[in-house]
Amino acid sequence: MGEFVSLEVEGGVGTIRLDRPPVNALNNQVQAELAEAAREASERDDVRAVILYGGEKTFAGGADIKEMAERTYPEIAKFGAALTASLATIANIPKPVVAAITGYALGGGLELALTADRRIAGDNVKVGQPEIQLGVIPGAGGTQRLARLVGPSKTKDLVFTGRFVKAEEALALGILDEVVAPDDVYAAAHKWASQFANGPAVALRAAKAAIDGGLDTDLASGLKLESHLFAALWATEDQRNGMKSFIENGPGKATFEGK
Repeated sequence: MGEFVSLEVEGGVGTIRLDRPPVNALNNQVQAELAEAAREASERDDVRAVILYGGEKTFAGGADIKEMAERTYPEIAKFGAALTASLATIANIPKPVVAAITGYALGGGLELALTADRRIAGDNVKVGQPEIQLGVIPGAGGTQRLARLVGPSKTKDLVFTGRFVKAEEALALGILDEVVAPDDVYAAAHKWASQFANGPAVALRAAKAAIDGGLDTDLASGLKLESHLFAALWATEDQRNGMKSFIENGPGKATFEGK
């Protein structure tokens, strides 16, 4: 457990929790601890799904501007590369990941949320990439993951203006996947994540690899990747158990071991 980031595991669900008051700003230490928590969540067999959570008040308000402002070019280049690598470690967790967003997800905070497979937020949340207002641009996925999620035109509007987007619009744009009452954010995220606690872990990993990997290449290459991952699942116990259960008992009744 780090000073500002922890991994708490219960019932197959791991919660990566940020706790750096007042707004969970992403400084050097936080990004390093995020990467370590992500690696642990990836490696632990008792973690079947992951929640990213910043607490009841704020998901993450962005990078630590006071810390960044006085950095030299070599220093900021090193920091930017480290933050990008840390967020990539989270994006590469081979398990379902959901961001439980409260308060704000701005700048680096939104970039962190974009690493998740699903984003659930309170109806009072605001998200955005306001870096342009500081004379810079997003530097840890805001121009890339966001464009892949909502398209280049919508991304340019958000990045060019730096405006804050309320939950209702963010849902319509596709930045958010579900909006609930503020007090229900973590519970809704946990409900989504917990459905995978006893699921076919190998197949879920393959599904995530196929979808994410296919987005990085052309259709023909993506189809080859999908076919390879599909066939490889015939080497798993879960495939045998799942199909046997379907034949004998019908759909939705299989018990999986994640092997």
